[in-house]
Amino acid sequence: MNILSQVNMLASLTNAGIGLIISLICGIIVAVVYRFGTNRPSKFMIVSTLIVPAIVQVIIMMVNGNIGAGVAAAGAFSLVRFRSIPGSSRDICMLFLAMASGLVCGMGFMWYALIFTAIIAVVIVIAEKLVPPNRAAMRQLKIVIPEDMDYSGTFDEIFKEYTNSCRLDYVRTIRMGTMYELVYIITCKAGKSEKEMLDKIRCRNGNLTVSCGIVPDSKEEL
Repeated sequence: MNILSQVNMLASLTNAGIGLIISLICGIIVAVVYRFGTNRPSKFMIVSTLIVPAIVQVIIMMVNGNIGAGVAAAGAFSLVRFRSIPGSSRDICMLFLAMASGLVCGMGFMWYALIFTAIIAVVIVIAEKLVPPNRAAMRQLKIVIPEDMDYSGTFDEIFKEYTNSCRLDYVRTIRMGTMYELVYIITCKAGKSEKEMLDKIRCRNGNLTVSCGIVPDSKEEL
């Protein structure tokens, strides 16, 4: 192996190392934005957004200029499926951002990949700050009622007293169709007792099950 070949190999390894470091930095940026932008972050989602840019960057560098390898990599990517529980639009957006960072870095535009990731991360943070979800006051209220009970307007008086807003999310039958479960999204009034509201609801639904908790994060699915 002549000196020129050794120099070219050393330069290629140096570029690959720099690209790997920058793609990992991009992954860290995306993972941090995801972590601090959700109430209940997934450990596996954080790990995924952290390492996806580096994986994609390595694959793109390996198939660069090789049509056969590119077709094989495309076939391999087509076999990948998102087989976990349905992800929210925000989670999928983060994965696309991580993949885009790795693609740009793998094509050789390393510093552009870093700048692109940082700019998009700032835009996401600003957008989430401008429209913050009011998770502190929002609750998911589940009420079980008998099948022969007309729920239309039954709890309106209670909701008017204890909530600022109330929306019936969905209704389903439970216990072999002998009962209904009503699921509401409510915004509680400041200074009002949540326990008093639940007690009054229990008096209306015959002391059947009533539960109140936080609104699940994964509501807007793609």
